[in-house]
Amino acid sequence: MRKHNPNNERIKRKYLTFLTQAKGQNEATIDVVAKALARFESYTKCKDFKEFHFQQAIGFKKHLAAQKHYKTGLPLSMATLNATARHLKAFIQWLAQETGYRSRVNYSDAEYFNIAEKDARIAKAKRNKPAATVEQIKHVLQLMPNDSPIEKRDRALIAFTLLTGARDSAIASFKLKHIDFNTDTLYQDAREVNTKFSKTITTCFFPVGEEVRAIVLDWVEYLKRECLFGHDAPLFPKTKMSQDSNHNFKVSGLSDEHWRNTTPIRRIFNAAFSLADLPSFKPHSFRNTLVFLGEQRCQSAEQFKAWSQNLGHEGVLTTFYSYGEVQESRQADIFKQFNGPQTIVDHPDVVILARALAKEMSRQNG
Repeated sequence: MRKHNPNNERIKRKYLTFLTQAKGQNEATIDVVAKALARFESYTKCKDFKEFHFQQAIGFKKHLAAQKHYKTGLPLSMATLNATARHLKAFIQWLAQETGYRSRVNYSDAEYFNIAEKDARIAKAKRNKPAATVEQIKHVLQLMPNDSPIEKRDRALIAFTLLTGARDSAIASFKLKHIDFNTDTLYQDAREVNTKFSKTITTCFFPVGEEVRAIVLDWVEYLKRECLFGHDAPLFPKTKMSQDSNHNFKVSGLSDEHWRNTTPIRRIFNAAFSLADLPSFKPHSFRNTLVFLGEQRCQSAEQFKAWSQNLGHEGVLTTFYSYGEVQESRQADIFKQFNGPQTIVDHPDVVILARALAKEMSRQNG
């Protein structure tokens, strides 16, 4: 069986360049698109894209629905099916306008990649995102060892993520100069930090407890005082490896280099929560933790706007829709309160926020 088609490789390269340079898509998105194209070519046995027919789209959707996840052995999620089909639809629409394909590929045939409406609703349905409580995270921090340089780093990493709500991709690229304990702020400079959408953000430390702040402060002071790291050194340096007398690799302290990706960060999180005999929570879930905390602490729309902005969200509704679902246990408590005397809330901030939410919900359901 042919493993690749030269014509397809050339046009795929042109399309991915188009997405990168013209549409500004990031590397992660490009990888997802490339994977979708590879799946389709595997199904068609690398048949030339010039021979695309809508029956291929119909057959591919059935083929994809029968596939199993390589790790779990379970059928692919509806979200995966929807995303794959959506990327292929966009590719065929683009392809139908390209020289050499315009007369061979019908633009409207791309519509056959659409999945059923009920499946699309399932794919887009919001799901509860598990998140640790602040108390659980503090318990993890208490149990983590703090003797070796690696242990100090790992413990500070957990505390820092809770203190700032930074994404793991940004954490891997922070330098010492980006954190300021005089103002209790973190400067996420997009010129040097891998922030989402390359946005520059000034983050104030979240009010999660002085003990959490102290762990991060001690770590920063350790890097400066004991390791003699300068301002441009990584805030969380990767592990330094060396060889022993038997030529086996061993841990020998901290490197002066940044992590290349977020994999080590996720491993640290898994190990920390496993040590505390708690479910493993990903670094990004700490942002959900902070949103839940904000819902409890914020007393006005202005306060929640500031809280939302501190997470790097341009609009407060992003915080509500992406992170702010009410946990089931809390939902039950709220409904129990409905059986008691009700207080009429007429605070102008609450009214403004309620109107904004109602307008956005109407727009999305419209």
